Amino acid sequence: MSVSGLCEICEAATIEDQCDRCGRLVCEDHYDRETGLCTDCAAEARRPTDDEQKDDRDYPDGVDEYEF
Repeated sequence: MSVSGLCEICEAATIEDQCDRCGRLVCEDHYDRETGLCTDCAAEARRPTDDEQKDDRDYPDGVDEYEF
């Protein structure tokens, strides 16, 4: 990449790559070469959805699980 400047995440290191998802210009430490995403987008992409977080426990009728 021929662009020069500072990483848009840490604002300290020089730019090495651009995120394929959000377009941020980031340093080597904040770029995941495997996915082509910045570390913020990579973390969001790996975050499970609400449906994935639910597990399919088989509770008897009238029994529920509460989260506080």
